[in-house]
Amino acid sequence: MHMADALLSPVVGGTLWAAAAGAIALCSRRVEGDQNDRQVPFMGVLGAFVFAVQMINFTIPGTGSSGHLGGGMILAILLGPASALITIASVLTVQALFFADGGLLALGCNIFNLGIIPCFVAYPLVFKRLAGSRPTQNRIICASILSSVLALQLGAFAVVLETFFSGISALPFRSFALVMQPVHLPIGLVEGVVTAMVVSYVWKIQPESLTAFGHRQAAPIRTRILAGFLLISLVMGGGLSWMASTRPDGLEWAISQVAGSKEPTASGTGVHTVLAGLQQRSALLPGYAFRQKVGVQEAGANGGEPWPFFDDGSAVSAVVGGTATLVIAFGVGLILRKRNGSS
Repeated sequence: MHMADALLSPVVGGTLWAAAAGAIALCSRRVEGDQNDRQVPFMGVLGAFVFAVQMINFTIPGTGSSGHLGGGMILAILLGPASALITIASVLTVQALFFADGGLLALGCNIFNLGIIPCFVAYPLVFKRLAGSRPTQNRIICASILSSVLALQLGAFAVVLETFFSGISALPFRSFALVMQPVHLPIGLVEGVVTAMVVSYVWKIQPESLTAFGHRQAAPIRTRILAGFLLISLVMGGGLSWMASTRPDGLEWAISQVAGSKEPTASGTGVHTVLAGLQQRSALLPGYAFRQKVGVQEAGANGGEPWPFFDDGSAVSAVVGGTATLVIAFGVGLILRKRNGSS
């Protein structure tokens, strides 16, 4: 659901930018007033983790498309909604600026669709109510799957609405919605299963660290958990990202089914041109690949085939992006905590 600028008018893009900025400001005040320092390192580590898992596109059988996790539900459950929104916003900002994944005009929409909806709609209305203050394994699984499916369905529908109200694309509302919703259903199911596994992992090791289950003040997160997420992030991003599906993602596939091309069909404006130029200059590895694909024939033994790990830039992108996200999310959390301490 990483929207491109070509789907959006400046009015819709600017409005969602303002909404996202306002939500982040409110969340920052909430995090600033939180007396719990355990959030700061966990925000950075989970930011890197979500960036890494988003690098792994999996094939959706029978559609010719692929999908990847959004990560908003995992962050909301483990960090709480306020810290989660700041963290997912850090992920999406790094993706847009350094990797040209999602447009700059569309950044507010992407934060709304992938952050605000799971953190402030699906999490409080579905997950917390189903999981309860005394969760069991089955309740966690059920709550994770249903809340993830709801978040993905609402996010996908938000993409359709934002595109429709922009009025600059050739995508008809009804046809676009009828394709977007079903293709994101299996993605939501996969995300729900993964979310259940991740939350269960933390719950079994340190249940008192989760405010989602009725703890007013979460305990400091254990080093074992932080190290586990860092290791998984490194393995998935640096070691498995090059194995991700190359099929178009759910949004691209939906556009191709409706418009006949995976590229958004829209009439751009001067704002689109300016932002596209800015993004082109800021993107270090556009599309998670080297600007000019580097031939590394010498990397293979005896002049053999180049190693896929180094060939397309995906593994390098995962490490660079994960590190940048960790630093930004950790840095924002640290700044907010220092401001709270000085006040």
